[in-house]
Order: sequence, then structure tokens, then C-alpha cells
Amino acid sequence: MQRLSREGGRRVCSAAMGNDDKRTKDIQERLLAWYAIEARDLPWRNTRDPYAILVSEIMLQQTRVETVLGYYDRFLGRFPTFDALAASSLDDVLKSWEGLGYYRRARNLRRAAQIVVDEHGGQLPLTVSKLRSLPGIGPYTAGAIASIAFNLDEPVLDGNVVRVLARLRRISGDPSRAATRKRLLREAQSLLPRSQASHFNQALMDLGARVCLPRSPRCHACPVVNECDAHYAGEEIAYPGKPARKRVPHIDVVAGIVWSTEPFAPGSRLLIAKRREADMLGGLWEFPGGRVEDGETLEQALARELREELSIDTDVLELLLQVKHAYTHFRMTMHAYHCRHIGGEPRAIECADWAWTTITDLDAYALSTADRKIVAALRKV
Repeated sequence: MQRLSREGGRRVCSAAMGNDDKRTKDIQERLLAWYAIEARDLPWRNTRDPYAILVSEIMLQQTRVETVLGYYDRFLGRFPTFDALAASSLDDVLKSWEGLGYYRRARNLRRAAQIVVDEHGGQLPLTVSKLRSLPGIGPYTAGAIASIAFNLDEPVLDGNVVRVLARLRRISGDPSRAATRKRLLREAQSLLPRSQASHFNQALMDLGARVCLPRSPRCHACPVVNECDAHYAGEEIAYPGKPARKRVPHIDVVAGIVWSTEPFAPGSRLLIAKRREADMLGGLWEFPGGRVEDGETLEQALARELREELSIDTDVLELLLQVKHAYTHFRMTMHAYHCRHIGGEPRAIECADWAWTTITDLDAYALSTADRKIVAALRKV
């Protein structure tokens, strides 16, 4: 049996590596040797503390390593242990998480710490099944923690690993579909060297992040290029399969910069509201408002939302700015208006709390990225 490999744009022949067991062993040895030299120097790799590894894995969910690096050490400095995080207020946790996005992760992390302290004696559970019982920990995160923190023989499937495995074995199909996911998971399990899961799983992650790139794979730098079926076939870019593109909906929302008197007048304060914990971005503070309904003008929608949310009457004044923001499942344009409070004592009807504050004191509150843009615009006026 002959296989084809490509080098410098030319196809050349190389002998087959023999049976699957030998091929698997070669992949294991080459990846581990490559990782020993090329492993990324990341702060969570310099610890064996399961808590610190848990924090890193939660932060890394749907977030780039470069972004997490700006938060990880600071978060651990503020909440260094399960006990510290469990005893913290949600406001403090969200403020430390501010700007990292996907705030449900922060709420889940705090709740997981409370469960670990209350039900597990402050020690992270050692099994995947018990790890998955904690809030915010799914199959990938449980496998990553079990293998990296405890070196258990558990496979992982994040986006980088999926790409590497799909190309190595030419596994076609949409990785988000159950059947394809099962094939990939079986492959990950079959490649896993016993008692070396921590380094091997991280080697797969690094290979996908640095070499086996989505659009321009650096095959010349790949330690397992001679074992890659997609490379032999010249079809690297075809793997993994792509899910069908879905139309991403767009919504318009309005936000009120509600002043107690005239905008920017001496002594005039701003009204902010705290989102209910069960809502999207739950626990964060915001400039109150909501979605524009069919048939409403922006000004009409804002006046209605402020009455429904806080039981106040306002004059909607001029537009300050528009903020465009992309979430996972939709796109949003937020229209932020100056408003003057003209009646009604604020009440937390469709929010968790409210507060009068100043532009300077807004820094004490955890706000979403979109609302932070409003703050920045206010400070430029």
C-alpha cells in the first residue's frame, strides 16, 4: 500500500506506516515530542491547581486565548480559591468578568464554586460524571478538566481538536451533528495514550491553534503530516464539514440615558437598572430599555419600555449614539437616547434593581460591552 504526501507543492510517495496500532503510536509519539518543544506558555499550564484550571476552561469557552490572558490572573488574584469565589457577591464576580462576555459563564462558575464548597468539601470532583453535574460544565469542559487537572484518560473535543481529527482521518460531516460527533469522539479516545492525557490533549489543542489552521493550514510544520489522510488527498480545507449557514436575525433595541433633571446639568444623576439573573446578561447593570415592537417609533418604544420596566415617565430627548453588537444567535442595533425623568418613583418591575448614579460612579457597576460604549460616549461630551 502506498500513500501520497505533499511537500513544497510536489506530490511524492512515502511508504505506508503499517497497521493502525503502529500508526496510532506514531501519532502519539510525534505529537508529544512536538508539544514538549512547542507548547504555548500559558499561565494555566503552570499550575496543577484544579480550581485555577477550572477557571481557565470556563473562560476559554467560546473565547480566544489572547482575550482570556487579559482576565485570568486578575480574576484569580481577586478570587484565588473555591472558598473565596463561593463567598463573593454576584456583582463582584460580574465586575471582574466585565468585557469578557458570555456572562452566564461567570454566574455558573460562582454557583459551581458554592456547590464544590457545600457538597464536595471544597475539592473539585474527580470524575467526569460529577464534573458534568456542576453548572456550566459540559462534555468538553469536563473532559478537559479531568485530563488536564487529574491526568485521567478522557478525550476532549473543542474546535481545534475537531479540525485536527477530521483532517487526520478524513471524517466528513457537520461536527455539530450527533453522528459525526460520535465518530470524532471515538477517534479522540482511540488516539489517547494511557496516562498521558494531560499533555496529549493539550498537544492536539495547540496543533489546531497554531498549525492545523482553518483556512491556511501550515502542513509543512505539522509533526503528523505524514499520517494525515486529508493532506494525502489534498483536501485539507474540506475538513471538517461545515454546518448549513443560517440567517442571523437582527433586532432594534432602545436604551434610555435617564437624567434626574436636564442632561449634564450640575447635580443631575443617571438612572440605571440591574437585569434579572434569569435574563440574558443576567446580573449586569444597564441603561434601561428594550426591544422595539412592530409599528413603534424608537421614541415610542423607549417611553413604553421605561414605564414597563421601572414605572417612570420620561421625555425622550435627542439620540446620543447607535451601538451595533453581535451576539451568538442574533445581531443588535441599540439606539441610546438622552431622557429626562418627569414622573414616577422608580420601581423594579421588570428588572432586579435600580440606582441613581453619576457618570464617574458608573465604573463601580458591571455593564455589558454595549452599555460601556454609551458610558464612553457620555464622557466625550
